[in-house]
Amino acid sequence: MALAGALGLGRFSRLHARGIPGVCVGIMDGILGYSCQPEAVALAARLGFQGIQVTLGRAVTPGRLRLSNTVLQAQFREAAAEHKVALASTYLDVLHVNCLKNDPLAPHWIREGIAITKALNAGILMLVFFGKCSLESRADCDAVVKPLQAAAHEAQNAGIVLGFENTLSAKDNMRVLEQVGSPALKVWYDIGNSTNIGHYDVPAEIRALGGERICQFHIKDKGYLGEGDVKVGACLQAIADIGFRGFTMLETAVPSGNRLADAARNLGIYRKLMGDVHV
Repeated sequence: MALAGALGLGRFSRLHARGIPGVCVGIMDGILGYSCQPEAVALAARLGFQGIQVTLGRAVTPGRLRLSNTVLQAQFREAAAEHKVALASTYLDVLHVNCLKNDPLAPHWIREGIAITKALNAGILMLVFFGKCSLESRADCDAVVKPLQAAAHEAQNAGIVLGFENTLSAKDNMRVLEQVGSPALKVWYDIGNSTNIGHYDVPAEIRALGGERICQFHIKDKGYLGEGDVKVGACLQAIADIGFRGFTMLETAVPSGNRLADAARNLGIYRKLMGDVHV
């Protein structure tokens, strides 16, 4: 699969946020209040987002996720075509329950997620490692290498990239990627988690990883963008500096309780910060 397709850009690659050519802005469906629901696509388009990250949902029947439903998949594809919004990636939220480091059910969910992501033409499947499923030690990291190798092999055959979202340092992320040794595994970098959980120098971490190791970003802060400890502007500058091309996804908070208004406000802040980026 071509790089543009793998990144979820496709015909949307001509669009970019002001300030960094080739970088698009999307939002998670759950931030709009419509996890796993095609209605999120129209709302994203109305607010001015170029793409959306689709939540795959927890199990509805044994071995099947909510988005395994082919009718629902078709509704997403149709909505994306109608509203000209990219289905830029998917989110395998069931990995918060079944941890890849110690649960034999987790590889099944990844296989299911790969199939769904391919059916949606989304290109990137985000795998999560948080809470009880966090990689907190070298042993935890070593435990996921073999299952990630197997998953990456399947993903590469399907033309899918796996996004490795975690709270590891850039150095530890690079170690896992090197051990897995597949172009189908890349880092999904969350600037909020890396600031507030990892306590890293996030712009430096982004530069250390470089554009080739990162598939997509989550952009967020505590409160509205710029109100917490996340150096959002500096992170966007680092994203430009590494030559990243692809989607940055808002996973922003809802301080007012109005999801759509807050998403629109955060998008406005994001665009303003993008205007300050030097390329």
